[in-house]
Amino acid sequence: MGRSNKWGVDNVRKKIDVQYLEVGMYVAELDRPWLGTPFLFQGFEIHAHEEIEELKRYCTFVYIDIPDVHVGPPERRPRAHAAPLKEMSMPTEAEQRIARDFLKIINQPRTRPVYTDQRVLEQELGEAREHHAIARALIYQILDDARSGKNLDSIRAKRVVGELTESVIRNPDALSCFIQLRKKDEYTALHSLRVCILALAFGRHLGLDRDALQMLGLGGLLHDIGKLKVPVDILNKPSALTEYEFALMKSHVPRGVEIVERMSGIPAPALEVVRGHHERHSGTGYVSGLKGEEIAFFGMIGGIVDCYDAITSDRAYRAGMSAHTALKQMYGWRGRDFHPALVEQFIQCMGIYPIGSVVELNTGEIGVVVTMNRVRRLKPRVTLVLNANCAPYNAPITIDLMNHKTTDGRPCEIDRVLEPGVYGIDPVLYLPITSASRVLKTPVIAATRA
Repeated sequence: MGRSNKWGVDNVRKKIDVQYLEVGMYVAELDRPWLGTPFLFQGFEIHAHEEIEELKRYCTFVYIDIPDVHVGPPERRPRAHAAPLKEMSMPTEAEQRIARDFLKIINQPRTRPVYTDQRVLEQELGEAREHHAIARALIYQILDDARSGKNLDSIRAKRVVGELTESVIRNPDALSCFIQLRKKDEYTALHSLRVCILALAFGRHLGLDRDALQMLGLGGLLHDIGKLKVPVDILNKPSALTEYEFALMKSHVPRGVEIVERMSGIPAPALEVVRGHHERHSGTGYVSGLKGEEIAFFGMIGGIVDCYDAITSDRAYRAGMSAHTALKQMYGWRGRDFHPALVEQFIQCMGIYPIGSVVELNTGEIGVVVTMNRVRRLKPRVTLVLNANCAPYNAPITIDLMNHKTTDGRPCEIDRVLEPGVYGIDPVLYLPITSASRVLKTPVIAATRA
Protein backbone atom coordinates (compact mmCIF):
# COMPACT_ATOMS: atom_id res chain seq x y z
CA MET A 1 0.00 0.00 0.00
CA GLY A 2 1.38 3.43 -0.89
CA ARG A 3 0.81 6.81 0.68
CA SER A 4 -2.49 8.72 0.69
CA ASN A 5 -2.80 11.57 -1.78
CA LYS A 6 -3.82 15.10 -0.96
CA TRP A 7 -7.52 14.25 -1.12
CA GLY A 8 -7.11 11.45 1.43
CA VAL A 9 -7.55 8.67 -1.18
CA ASP A 10 -5.21 5.73 -0.64
CA ASN A 11 -2.59 4.99 -3.29
CA VAL A 12 -1.13 1.71 -4.43
CA ARG A 13 2.49 1.20 -5.36
CA LYS A 14 3.20 0.18 -8.94
CA LYS A 15 6.46 -0.96 -10.53
CA ILE A 16 7.22 0.90 -13.77
CA ASP A 17 10.09 0.93 -16.27
CA VAL A 18 11.89 4.29 -16.20
CA GLN A 19 11.25 4.65 -19.97
CA TYR A 20 7.57 5.23 -19.18
CA LEU A 21 7.95 7.87 -16.49
CA GLU A 22 6.13 11.17 -16.94
CA VAL A 23 6.17 14.57 -15.29
CA GLY A 24 3.74 14.60 -12.35
CA MET A 25 4.32 11.00 -11.26
CA TYR A 26 5.30 10.44 -7.64
CA VAL A 27 8.40 8.23 -7.34
CA ALA A 28 8.06 6.32 -4.06
CA GLU A 29 10.90 3.78 -4.33
CA LEU A 30 13.88 3.04 -6.57
CA ASP A 31 15.36 -0.27 -7.68
CA ARG A 32 18.39 0.52 -5.50
CA PRO A 33 19.10 2.34 -2.21
CA TRP A 34 18.27 6.06 -2.32
CA LEU A 35 21.62 7.07 -0.87
CA GLY A 36 23.49 5.37 -3.69
CA THR A 37 21.97 7.89 -6.11
CA PRO A 38 21.74 11.69 -6.35
CA PHE A 39 18.14 11.42 -5.05
CA LEU A 40 18.96 11.49 -1.34
CA PHE A 41 15.36 12.18 -0.25
CA GLN A 42 12.97 9.25 -0.10
CA GLY A 43 10.00 9.97 -2.36
CA PHE A 44 9.53 12.91 -4.74
CA GLU A 45 7.22 14.14 -7.47
CA ILE A 46 8.73 14.50 -10.94
CA HIS A 47 8.64 18.16 -11.96
CA ALA A 48 10.89 18.22 -15.00
CA HIS A 49 12.11 15.98 -17.84
CA GLU A 50 15.66 16.45 -16.54
CA GLU A 51 14.68 14.47 -13.44
CA ILE A 52 13.43 11.63 -15.64
CA GLU A 53 16.74 11.58 -17.50
CA GLU A 54 18.57 11.50 -14.16
CA LEU A 55 16.45 8.53 -13.06
CA LYS A 56 17.21 6.72 -16.34
CA ARG A 57 20.92 7.06 -15.66
CA TYR A 58 20.61 5.35 -12.28
CA CYS A 59 17.62 3.03 -12.43
CA THR A 60 16.04 0.38 -14.65
CA PHE A 61 12.69 0.60 -12.90
CA VAL A 62 11.06 2.49 -10.03
CA TYR A 63 7.90 2.28 -7.95
CA ILE A 64 5.31 5.03 -8.24
CA ASP A 65 2.24 5.79 -6.13
CA ILE A 66 -1.07 5.92 -8.04
CA PRO A 67 -4.65 6.38 -6.73
CA ASP A 68 -6.76 3.25 -6.32
CA VAL A 69 -10.39 3.04 -5.24
CA HIS A 70 -9.95 -0.52 -3.97
CA VAL A 71 -8.01 -0.66 -0.78
CA GLY A 72 -6.45 -4.02 0.08
CA PRO A 73 -5.69 -5.40 3.52
CA PRO A 74 -3.12 -3.46 5.55
CA GLU A 75 0.40 -4.74 6.08
CA ARG A 76 0.85 -6.89 9.18
CA ARG A 77 3.24 -4.35 10.69
CA PRO A 78 4.55 -0.90 9.81
CA ARG A 79 7.58 -1.04 7.56
CA ALA A 80 10.80 -0.56 9.47
CA HIS A 81 11.58 2.55 7.48
CA ALA A 82 8.28 4.27 8.22
CA ALA A 83 9.15 7.81 9.20
CA PRO A 84 7.40 10.72 10.87
CA LEU A 85 5.30 12.75 8.46
CA LYS A 86 7.73 15.68 8.44
CA GLU A 87 10.51 13.41 7.16
CA MET A 88 8.39 12.13 4.27
CA SER A 89 7.44 15.58 2.96
CA MET A 90 8.24 16.12 -0.69
CA PRO A 91 11.60 17.85 -1.23
CA THR A 92 11.75 21.07 -3.18
CA GLU A 93 13.65 21.35 -6.45
CA ALA A 94 16.39 23.24 -4.59
CA GLU A 95 16.70 20.39 -2.10
CA GLN A 96 16.92 17.87 -4.93
CA ARG A 97 19.66 19.93 -6.58
CA ILE A 98 21.60 20.16 -3.31
CA ALA A 99 21.20 16.40 -2.84
CA ARG A 100 22.67 15.69 -6.27
CA ASP A 101 25.56 18.09 -5.67
CA PHE A 102 26.09 16.59 -2.22
CA LEU A 103 26.62 13.07 -3.57
CA LYS A 104 28.96 14.33 -6.30
CA ILE A 105 31.12 16.00 -3.63
CA ILE A 106 31.33 12.78 -1.60
CA ASN A 107 32.37 10.79 -4.68
CA GLN A 108 34.92 13.29 -5.99
CA PRO A 109 38.33 11.69 -6.60
CA ARG A 110 40.96 13.04 -4.23
CA THR A 111 44.63 13.66 -4.60
CA ARG A 112 47.01 11.41 -2.69
CA PRO A 113 46.44 12.10 1.02
CA VAL A 114 49.12 13.51 3.30
CA TYR A 115 48.04 11.24 6.17
CA THR A 116 47.02 7.59 6.26
CA ASP A 117 45.51 5.79 9.25
CA GLN A 118 48.25 4.31 11.41
CA ARG A 119 45.87 2.38 13.66
CA VAL A 120 42.37 0.95 13.42
CA LEU A 121 39.72 2.45 15.68
CA GLU A 122 39.98 -0.17 18.42
CA GLN A 123 43.74 0.32 18.71
CA GLU A 124 43.44 4.08 19.16
CA LEU A 125 40.45 4.19 21.51
CA GLY A 126 42.40 3.69 24.74
CA GLU A 127 44.76 6.62 24.22
CA ALA A 128 41.96 8.74 22.74
CA ARG A 129 39.85 8.19 25.85
CA GLU A 130 42.73 9.26 28.09
CA HIS A 131 43.56 12.34 25.99
CA HIS A 132 39.89 13.36 25.87
CA ALA A 133 39.57 13.10 29.66
CA ILE A 134 42.72 15.19 30.17
CA ALA A 135 41.56 17.80 27.65
CA ARG A 136 38.13 17.94 29.29
CA ALA A 137 39.73 18.65 32.68
CA LEU A 138 41.95 21.27 31.06
CA ILE A 139 39.14 23.25 29.46
CA TYR A 140 37.30 23.41 32.80
CA GLN A 141 40.50 24.61 34.48
CA ILE A 142 40.99 27.25 31.79
CA LEU A 143 37.40 28.43 32.17
CA ASP A 144 37.73 28.61 35.97
CA ASP A 145 41.04 30.52 35.75
CA ALA A 146 39.63 32.95 33.19
CA ARG A 147 36.54 33.50 35.34
CA SER A 148 38.68 34.34 38.37
CA GLY A 149 41.14 36.48 36.43
CA LYS A 150 44.12 34.14 36.83
CA ASN A 151 46.82 33.67 34.22
CA LEU A 152 45.93 30.84 31.85
CA ASP A 153 48.32 27.90 31.49
CA SER A 154 49.27 28.12 27.82
CA ILE A 155 52.10 25.58 28.18
CA ARG A 156 49.72 22.89 29.44
CA ALA A 157 47.16 23.82 26.77
CA LYS A 158 49.75 23.38 24.01
CA ARG A 159 50.85 20.03 25.44
CA VAL A 160 47.30 18.69 25.64
CA VAL A 161 46.40 19.89 22.14
CA GLY A 162 49.62 18.28 20.91
CA GLU A 163 48.44 14.92 22.31
CA LEU A 164 45.02 15.34 20.69
CA THR A 165 46.78 16.18 17.42
CA GLU A 166 48.82 12.97 17.47
CA SER A 167 45.70 10.90 18.16
CA VAL A 168 43.84 12.50 15.26
CA ILE A 169 46.81 11.91 12.96
CA ARG A 170 46.88 8.20 13.90
CA ASN A 171 43.13 7.75 13.41
CA PRO A 172 40.62 10.64 13.66
CA ASP A 173 37.64 8.34 14.23
CA ALA A 174 38.57 7.54 17.83
CA LEU A 175 38.31 11.12 19.12
CA SER A 176 35.40 11.73 16.73
CA CYS A 177 33.43 9.16 18.73
CA PHE A 178 33.85 11.36 21.82
CA ILE A 179 32.32 14.31 19.95
CA GLN A 180 28.99 12.56 20.48
CA LEU A 181 29.19 13.16 24.25
CA ARG A 182 26.93 16.19 24.64
CA LYS A 183 25.26 17.76 27.66
CA LYS A 184 23.25 20.96 27.43
CA ASP A 185 24.39 22.12 30.85
CA GLU A 186 28.05 21.71 29.82
CA TYR A 187 27.68 23.23 26.37
CA THR A 188 30.36 25.93 26.48
CA ALA A 189 33.09 23.62 27.80
CA LEU A 190 32.32 20.54 25.75
CA HIS A 191 31.57 22.64 22.66
CA SER A 192 35.08 24.11 22.88
CA LEU A 193 36.60 20.64 23.10
CA ARG A 194 34.46 19.31 20.24
CA VAL A 195 35.40 22.27 18.04
CA CYS A 196 39.06 21.56 18.80
CA ILE A 197 38.68 17.92 17.72
CA LEU A 198 36.62 18.82 14.64
CA ALA A 199 39.20 21.41 13.61
CA LEU A 200 42.01 18.87 13.98
CA ALA A 201 40.14 16.26 11.93
CA PHE A 202 39.35 18.85 9.23
CA GLY A 203 42.92 20.12 9.22
CA ARG A 204 44.22 16.53 8.85
CA HIS A 205 41.89 16.07 5.89
CA LEU A 206 43.26 19.28 4.34
CA GLY A 207 46.80 17.99 4.80
CA LEU A 208 48.05 20.63 7.26
CA ASP A 209 51.39 19.82 8.86
CA ARG A 210 51.75 19.02 12.57
CA ASP A 211 52.65 22.56 13.63
CA ALA A 212 49.69 24.01 11.76
CA LEU A 213 47.36 21.37 13.20
CA GLN A 214 48.46 22.18 16.74
CA MET A 215 47.88 25.91 16.19
CA LEU A 216 44.47 25.21 14.67
CA GLY A 217 43.48 22.89 17.52
CA LEU A 218 44.65 25.40 20.13
CA GLY A 219 42.51 28.09 18.53
CA GLY A 220 39.52 25.73 18.50
CA LEU A 221 39.96 24.94 22.18
CA LEU A 222 40.04 28.64 23.11
CA HIS A 223 37.65 30.05 20.50
CA ASP A 224 34.70 30.69 22.83
CA ILE A 225 36.55 31.65 26.00
CA GLY A 226 35.08 35.17 25.79
CA LYS A 227 31.64 33.74 26.60
CA LEU A 228 32.70 33.75 30.24
CA LYS A 229 32.13 37.50 30.08
CA VAL A 230 28.55 37.12 28.79
CA PRO A 231 25.73 36.65 31.35
CA VAL A 232 24.62 33.01 31.59
CA ASP A 233 20.95 33.94 31.27
CA ILE A 234 21.70 35.39 27.83
CA LEU A 235 23.74 32.36 26.74
CA ASN A 236 20.90 30.04 27.77
CA LYS A 237 17.91 32.23 26.91
CA PRO A 238 15.29 29.99 25.21
CA SER A 239 13.67 32.82 23.24
CA ALA A 240 15.01 35.34 20.73
CA LEU A 241 17.61 37.81 21.99
CA THR A 242 16.86 41.52 22.07
CA GLU A 243 19.14 43.86 20.15
CA TYR A 244 20.93 44.75 23.39
CA GLU A 245 21.30 41.08 24.39
CA PHE A 246 22.66 40.18 20.96
CA ALA A 247 25.23 42.96 21.24
CA LEU A 248 26.36 41.43 24.54
CA MET A 249 26.48 38.00 22.91
CA LYS A 250 28.65 39.29 20.06
CA SER A 251 31.04 40.84 22.56
CA HIS A 252 32.37 37.37 23.42
CA VAL A 253 34.61 37.56 20.34
CA PRO A 254 36.65 40.68 21.20
CA ARG A 255 36.65 39.69 24.87
CA GLY A 256 37.97 36.26 23.92
CA VAL A 257 40.67 37.83 21.75
CA GLU A 258 41.69 40.01 24.68
CA ILE A 259 41.95 37.01 27.03
CA VAL A 260 43.96 34.90 24.57
CA GLU A 261 46.29 37.78 23.70
CA ARG A 262 47.26 37.95 27.38
CA MET A 263 48.31 34.28 27.33
CA SER A 264 52.01 33.76 26.71
CA GLY A 265 53.19 32.10 23.54
CA ILE A 266 49.87 31.78 21.71
CA PRO A 267 50.67 31.87 17.95
CA ALA A 268 48.85 34.31 15.68
CA PRO A 269 47.08 31.60 13.61
CA ALA A 270 45.44 30.22 16.77
CA LEU A 271 44.25 33.71 17.63
CA GLU A 272 42.65 33.97 14.18
CA VAL A 273 40.26 31.15 15.10
CA VAL A 274 39.11 33.15 18.13
CA ARG A 275 38.87 36.37 16.15
CA GLY A 276 37.24 35.05 12.98
CA HIS A 277 34.89 32.18 13.83
CA HIS A 278 31.76 34.37 13.50
CA GLU A 279 32.83 36.20 10.33
CA ARG A 280 30.88 35.13 7.25
CA HIS A 281 31.88 34.84 3.60
CA SER A 282 29.37 37.47 2.43
CA GLY A 283 30.44 40.00 5.07
CA THR A 284 27.32 39.54 7.20
CA GLY A 285 29.13 38.08 10.22
CA TYR A 286 30.61 39.76 13.26
CA VAL A 287 32.49 41.54 14.69
CA SER A 288 34.45 43.10 11.84
CA GLY A 289 32.13 42.27 8.94
CA LEU A 290 34.99 40.75 6.95
CA LYS A 291 34.15 39.06 3.67
CA GLY A 292 35.70 36.45 1.41
CA GLU A 293 39.47 36.29 1.49
CA GLU A 294 39.59 39.05 4.10
CA ILE A 295 38.82 36.32 6.65
CA ALA A 296 41.95 34.49 7.76
CA PHE A 297 42.17 30.84 6.68
CA PHE A 298 42.04 29.53 10.26
CA GLY A 299 39.12 31.87 10.92
CA MET A 300 37.24 30.29 8.00
CA ILE A 301 37.89 26.80 9.37
CA GLY A 302 36.84 27.91 12.85
CA GLY A 303 33.58 29.29 11.51
CA ILE A 304 32.71 26.04 9.74
CA VAL A 305 33.45 23.66 12.62
CA ASP A 306 31.89 25.99 15.22
CA CYS A 307 28.67 26.21 13.20
CA TYR A 308 28.55 22.46 12.57
CA ASP A 309 28.84 21.60 16.25
CA ALA A 310 26.38 24.31 17.28
CA ILE A 311 23.57 23.19 14.95
CA THR A 312 24.03 19.49 15.79
CA SER A 313 23.87 20.14 19.55
CA ASP A 314 20.77 20.44 21.73
CA ARG A 315 20.50 23.95 23.09
CA ALA A 316 18.13 25.68 25.50
CA TYR A 317 16.31 27.27 22.55
CA ARG A 318 16.24 24.37 20.04
CA ALA A 319 17.03 20.71 19.47
CA GLY A 320 20.09 19.71 17.47
CA MET A 321 19.73 18.28 13.96
CA SER A 322 21.39 15.17 12.59
CA ALA A 323 24.93 15.49 11.25
CA HIS A 324 23.69 14.49 7.79
CA THR A 325 21.07 17.25 7.78
CA ALA A 326 23.57 19.77 9.15
CA LEU A 327 26.01 19.11 6.33
CA LYS A 328 23.27 19.58 3.72
CA GLN A 329 22.21 22.83 5.39
CA MET A 330 25.78 24.11 5.42
CA TYR A 331 26.22 23.20 1.77
CA GLY A 332 23.18 25.37 1.06
CA TRP A 333 24.86 28.23 2.97
CA ARG A 334 28.09 28.06 0.95
CA GLY A 335 29.06 31.31 -0.71
CA ARG A 336 26.89 33.23 1.76
CA ASP A 337 28.20 32.11 5.13
CA PHE A 338 31.22 29.99 4.27
CA HIS A 339 33.92 29.67 1.64
CA PRO A 340 32.37 27.31 -0.97
CA ALA A 341 35.45 25.15 -1.56
CA LEU A 342 36.11 24.78 2.18
CA VAL A 343 32.52 23.67 2.82
CA GLU A 344 32.88 21.02 0.13
CA GLN A 345 36.13 19.83 1.71
CA PHE A 346 34.43 19.69 5.13
CA ILE A 347 31.65 17.52 3.68
CA GLN A 348 34.29 15.21 2.24
CA CYS A 349 36.05 15.15 5.61
CA MET A 350 32.93 14.26 7.61
CA GLY A 351 31.49 11.92 4.98
CA ILE A 352 27.87 11.41 4.05
CA TYR A 353 27.42 9.30 7.20
CA PRO A 354 29.33 10.98 10.07
CA ILE A 355 30.11 8.87 13.13
CA GLY A 356 27.06 8.66 15.38
CA SER A 357 24.54 8.85 12.52
CA VAL A 358 21.44 6.68 12.99
CA VAL A 359 20.80 4.89 9.70
CA GLU A 360 18.40 2.40 8.14
CA LEU A 361 19.83 -0.39 6.02
CA ASN A 362 18.30 -2.01 2.94
CA THR A 363 17.49 -4.96 5.22
CA GLY A 364 15.15 -2.79 7.29
CA GLU A 365 17.56 -2.93 10.24
CA ILE A 366 18.43 0.23 12.17
CA GLY A 367 21.97 0.96 13.29
CA VAL A 368 24.54 3.55 14.31
CA VAL A 369 27.61 4.47 12.24
CA VAL A 370 30.67 3.78 14.40
CA THR A 371 33.57 4.41 12.04
CA MET A 372 34.13 5.83 8.57
CA ASN A 373 35.59 4.29 5.45
CA ARG A 374 37.89 6.93 3.97
CA VAL A 375 38.10 5.11 0.64
CA ARG A 376 34.48 3.98 0.14
CA ARG A 377 32.54 6.65 1.99
CA LEU A 378 29.18 4.96 1.41
CA LYS A 379 30.45 1.83 3.20
CA PRO A 380 31.09 2.64 6.89
CA ARG A 381 30.96 0.21 9.80
CA VAL A 382 27.57 0.11 11.51
CA THR A 383 26.46 -1.26 14.88
CA LEU A 384 23.02 -2.86 14.46
CA VAL A 385 20.49 -1.82 17.11
CA LEU A 386 17.05 -2.89 15.84
CA ASN A 387 16.10 -5.73 13.51
CA ALA A 388 13.72 -5.39 10.55
CA ASN A 389 10.76 -5.75 12.92
CA CYS A 390 12.04 -2.84 15.03
CA ALA A 391 12.88 -5.19 17.90
CA PRO A 392 16.19 -4.57 19.69
CA TYR A 393 19.02 -7.04 19.32
CA ASN A 394 20.03 -8.82 22.54
CA ALA A 395 23.62 -7.69 21.97
CA PRO A 396 24.84 -5.04 19.51
CA ILE A 397 26.59 -6.43 16.43
CA THR A 398 28.99 -4.33 14.39
CA ILE A 399 29.16 -5.04 10.66
CA ASP A 400 31.42 -3.71 7.93
CA LEU A 401 29.35 -2.69 4.91
CA MET A 402 32.35 -3.29 2.65
CA ASN A 403 31.89 -7.06 3.13
CA HIS A 404 28.51 -7.69 4.73
CA LYS A 405 25.70 -9.25 2.68
CA THR A 406 21.95 -9.49 3.16
CA THR A 407 20.38 -12.89 3.76
CA ASP A 408 19.68 -13.22 0.02
CA GLY A 409 23.27 -12.41 -0.93
CA ARG A 410 22.89 -8.74 -1.92
CA PRO A 411 25.37 -6.08 -0.73
CA CYS A 412 24.21 -4.60 2.55
CA GLU A 413 23.76 -0.84 2.08
CA ILE A 414 22.39 2.23 3.84
CA ASP A 415 18.98 3.34 2.63
CA ARG A 416 18.70 6.58 4.55
CA VAL A 417 19.77 8.63 7.56
CA LEU A 418 17.31 9.18 10.41
CA GLU A 419 16.94 12.27 12.55
CA PRO A 420 17.97 12.23 16.24
CA GLY A 421 15.44 10.61 18.54
CA VAL A 422 13.83 8.35 15.92
CA TYR A 423 13.05 4.98 17.56
CA GLY A 424 14.39 6.45 20.83
CA ILE A 425 17.98 5.54 19.96
CA ASP A 426 20.82 7.31 21.77
CA PRO A 427 23.81 6.82 19.43
CA VAL A 428 26.32 7.27 22.26
CA LEU A 429 25.18 3.99 23.84
CA TYR A 430 26.29 2.07 20.76
CA LEU A 431 29.64 3.69 20.10
CA PRO A 432 32.76 1.80 21.23
CA ILE A 433 33.48 4.50 23.82
CA THR A 434 30.70 3.15 26.04
CA SER A 435 30.16 -0.48 25.07
CA ALA A 436 31.93 -3.29 23.31
CA SER A 437 30.37 -4.47 20.05
CA ARG A 438 31.08 -7.73 18.26
CA VAL A 439 32.82 -6.98 14.99
CA LEU A 440 32.01 -9.32 12.12
CA LYS A 441 34.40 -7.77 9.60
CA THR A 442 37.62 -5.97 10.45
CA PRO A 443 38.79 -3.31 7.96
CA VAL A 444 42.15 -3.71 6.31
CA ILE A 445 44.43 -0.94 7.60
CA ALA A 446 46.26 -0.63 4.28
CA ALA A 447 43.02 0.30 2.54
CA THR A 448 42.29 3.39 4.61
CA ARG A 449 43.35 6.86 3.70
CA ALA A 450 42.74 10.42 4.84
